[in-house]
Amino acid sequence: MWGVYGRFRYGRTVPRKNNRRDEPTELDLERVRRGVAWIVSTPDGPWYVRSVTASAAMKQYRCPGCDHEIRPGVAHVVVWPADDRDGFGPGRVDDRRHWHTPCWNARTRRMR
Repeated sequence: MWGVYGRFRYGRTVPRKNNRRDEPTELDLERVRRGVAWIVSTPDGPWYVRSVTASAAMKQYRCPGCDHEIRPGVAHVVVWPADDRDGFGPGRVDDRRHWHTPCWNARTRRMR
């Protein structure tokens, strides 16, 4: 039976079990800064997409969607093929492209 402050057993509250690790894990700041990629399925195949925050955007890039610059300090996305298109394996650095987020979202509408 559940009570207001936890589970009751024989008229007493049973304390919650804490699932703590003995050793604290270190936070990988480089991975946090880069973000985590997810896979998006589009008509031209699956793509890895990773968001880049404005504070992590340090370099200038050219968006392939609008052919304008993505200046440092502007949030955007990095995309690269999730499948092996050229026979050298997926996720190569050469295949990564930086897009403005709205340009990437509108990309499938422009393909028609």
